[in-house]
Amino acid sequence: MVTTVDLNSDMGEGYGPWKMGDDAALLDIVTSANIACGMHAGDPHVMARTMKMALDKGVGIGAHPGFDDLHGFGRHRLKRTPEELTNLVTYQLGAAQAMARAMGGQVRHLKLHGALANMCSEDLDMARTCYSAALAVDPDIVVMVLAGTQQQRAMEELGGTWAGEIFADRAYNDDATLVDRSLPGAVLHDAATAAPRILKMLQEDAIIAESGKRIPARINTICLHSDTPEAVEMARELRRLLTEAGVTLEKL
Repeated sequence: MVTTVDLNSDMGEGYGPWKMGDDAALLDIVTSANIACGMHAGDPHVMARTMKMALDKGVGIGAHPGFDDLHGFGRHRLKRTPEELTNLVTYQLGAAQAMARAMGGQVRHLKLHGALANMCSEDLDMARTCYSAALAVDPDIVVMVLAGTQQQRAMEELGGTWAGEIFADRAYNDDATLVDRSLPGAVLHDAATAAPRILKMLQEDAIIAESGKRIPARINTICLHSDTPEAVEMARELRRLLTEAGVTLEKL
């Protein structure tokens, strides 16, 4: 059974006056924050504010690069060459590092967003390209990977430091990839159902697919998406249940 785990959330995903999610409330609950880098969401001001809040609350800062897709919130599957992918990740990680330093902190980890992450969970070469770009910027960065997917295999091949991630609010296919958001039941909204499901995964050291299949996995971190309406409630319930079960929550 997993006894120590990180709890992360994607945030800093507003843009200008437009707000996405309750980052302030989530930062009182989670241990790591994956902060948008301005391509799929976010802007310099949102990034700075979110990083400052995270630092003030002792939450680990991570870069959350995605496709250059503001209109689609990074969830459109875009075709990009290896060179374009390399530059996309390099650019966004560099921006996050600069802002974190200016706020008095540092980028501890990196996690891909949305369609970019999902495509890399299926395509080993694509994952290897994105993670090679990140490691070229910072060889010591911790890369959050979708446990049991091509993302994990790419990091194993590259020899970098990685953390296996599972999702509290998403359903799984039998190959450890996430059920497409367009399908019924892909996104979980009930905290009373989602939290016990995650505890069971930690107890079994395995991802539990929608079919009931168990997929053995190294679990280091649990994600909650900040853009779901129930995010704060789900995060509170998950933290409460895990703490009562003797699981220690700490940042990577």
